[in-house]
Amino acid sequence: MCRLFGLSGASRRSRATFWLLEAPDNLMVQSRREPDGVGLGYFGEDGRPRVYKAPIAAYEDRCFAEEAREVESTTFIAHVRYASTGGLEMRNTHPFEQDGRLFAHNGVVEGLDLLDEYLGEDMALVSGDTDSERVFALITREARKNGGDVGAAIESAARWIADKLPLFALNLILITKDDLWALRYPSTHQLHVLSRKPCDRDLEHAGTGGRIHVRSPDLSTTSTVVVASEQMDDDPHWRMLESGELLHAGPDATLTCRVILPDLPAHPLTLSDLRPEAVASQRS
Repeated sequence: MCRLFGLSGASRRSRATFWLLEAPDNLMVQSRREPDGVGLGYFGEDGRPRVYKAPIAAYEDRCFAEEAREVESTTFIAHVRYASTGGLEMRNTHPFEQDGRLFAHNGVVEGLDLLDEYLGEDMALVSGDTDSERVFALITREARKNGGDVGAAIESAARWIADKLPLFALNLILITKDDLWALRYPSTHQLHVLSRKPCDRDLEHAGTGGRIHVRSPDLSTTSTVVVASEQMDDDPHWRMLESGELLHAGPDATLTCRVILPDLPAHPLTLSDLRPEAVASQRS
């Protein structure tokens, strides 16, 4: 199953070192089971998005390890891919960038012909073959239409998908320089959040299943929000998002959550409905 990770440090630029080589529980080890691509997204000092990604396993990519240790940002997004739709190419590797925003997704959305038709000329936003990038294009179009309200755009796009398309899972993280949004829908896959208050210890989390390990000494005295596919340590304040719950972490360390999709998808998919390669990609 693809792995998602997002981090918001409010307005504080920090270095969030993803331990990829040395740590016993790390992204490099997990990428041997999610071998189809790795990506890291963040924002430079000029406020512009930066993406490092490669359509190969993280454990094969030393450049990714070097990049992950050195970059600084106010927000981060990371993704380890197990392909379900689209070939093993750079253009199909998460995170994706559109209109200065970065996006990654875990799940399967089918009915892409109908989605392509609905996107129309906005298919120009899509360069690859994945359902994920098309979902992002729909969110981007909705944000352009509503004056840039990303939360409302995610809600309208997700409602349309839930109503019109066959859907297995739509877990996503979207970041800007200042904000982070996350959606879990429905309850197919887990997505956890930790709102971490300032304290005297470094921010350091490791995935319980060896998926991701992240550390940031810079964030020991800053409020932070971490979103991940799995609970990453024994902190009692981790919480699993509800089905249909949209989370927003803002630049002033505010955290808001609301259920935007209280009902199940109109056309739900099960593992038995998926293509064999999609089934493999969606198992835990």
